[in-house]
Amino acid sequence: MAANSCDTCVNYVYDEDYEYYYCLVNLDEDEMYRFLSGKQNACPYYRLDDEYEIVRHQI
Repeated sequence: MAANSCDTCVNYVYDEDYEYYYCLVNLDEDEMYRFLSGKQNACPYYRLDDEYEIVRHQI
């Protein structure tokens, strides 16, 4: 369920004012340490940005 790339995550959004991507999830100190140190293999908050998920659910 978790992934290694933020590029396909629904929480990874583009800020048009500052012209860069950022994560919407606010990490606590422990989570940020694991993220920055590379000790965490995959993000526990990763959700696939699947725009067709709702359509498949309706069928």
